[in-house]
Amino acid sequence: MENTLPHPSAFISGDDIDIVRNTAAEAERLGMLHPRQLEIIYQRQWFKLLVPGIYTGRQISLPELVRLQEAISWTDGSTSWVVTLCSGAGWFGGFIDPEIAMPVFNNNQVCLAGSGAVCGTAELKENGYLVNGSWKYASGAHHATHITANCAIQNNGEPVLNTNGDQLVLPFIFDRKDVQILPAWKYIGMIATGSDAFEVKDLVVPYNRQFKIDPSAVVVDEPLYRYPFLQLAEATLAVNISGIAIHFIDLCGDVFTERMNHPRLTDQQKTYLIDSLALANKEMSQLRSAFFDAIDASWESIVEKNIVPDAQLNLVSTTSRRLAITAREIVDRLYPLCGLTAASTTTEINRAWRDLHTASQHTLLTFAT
Repeated sequence: MENTLPHPSAFISGDDIDIVRNTAAEAERLGMLHPRQLEIIYQRQWFKLLVPGIYTGRQISLPELVRLQEAISWTDGSTSWVVTLCSGAGWFGGFIDPEIAMPVFNNNQVCLAGSGAVCGTAELKENGYLVNGSWKYASGAHHATHITANCAIQNNGEPVLNTNGDQLVLPFIFDRKDVQILPAWKYIGMIATGSDAFEVKDLVVPYNRQFKIDPSAVVVDEPLYRYPFLQLAEATLAVNISGIAIHFIDLCGDVFTERMNHPRLTDQQKTYLIDSLALANKEMSQLRSAFFDAIDASWESIVEKNIVPDAQLNLVSTTSRRLAITAREIVDRLYPLCGLTAASTTTEINRAWRDLHTASQHTLLTFAT
């Protein structure tokens, strides 16, 4: 059967592609998303993709989400990474106290940045928690209206334990004004994500500023918030990597066409370029088909049965990791065939290569199992 899997460009408008790509180089120089890119994000409500509908969010399905995020990533890596991480934090709206959630999300420019690392403490006090900590890698921090962070809960300086006897860790949501952003993002790619560090010092927050990511703690009882967080995170990060990889492969087509005119290239070498590109496209198509099939099946289960069987969850994890890892390997096979064009920091193909090799360092998708 002929593969009819749509190219990522089918899920994003041509005007949005042009604006986001035409400002990508300037965004790198700024070290954060360009105002025109943010304009698109706010217009399309991309930061609110996973925010509950009752809080003015879009609350889209997981199959819609991963296809759109791959399309944005194919357009520009940094833009999609910020959208993915910040809209992902919007998913927390399904678990946050409505008294806090309603004013937070009822904002056209709401953006939640943050960190999943446990780099802070929250000391129980009579009127709430006393929070201190410093966290790294908060993508989109410069556009954030709020910051989320994980804290180890303490009481009188002693660890508070959960029901398993382990340190109790809970996520918190802070107002941006209560958080200091620290310059720290100095990496070869994803430069425009502005994924800087942040710290909180002696901040007292009410008890309802903490929340819990657990099926038993769902506040908005909808399929999207019953879907397991691990597989949601794996899937959304994987399509960021596949989108950038497809962008790189597409750009290889132009580079290879130009190289075909080189007088020293033999017919055999030209054939090798053509075959390498065809193989890359074929492999990516197969990987994406398996991935989207797994996502669609798991979503159907959560909608119809309120649960995703372990076998389906394992398949989502496996296909997500395989997609991310193999996409990087495919790009690395093609990179040496592109000549110095791909090594020039001023070219679009080089930015895609740098973004891919930075995004693919995320620990969640480093290992195949």
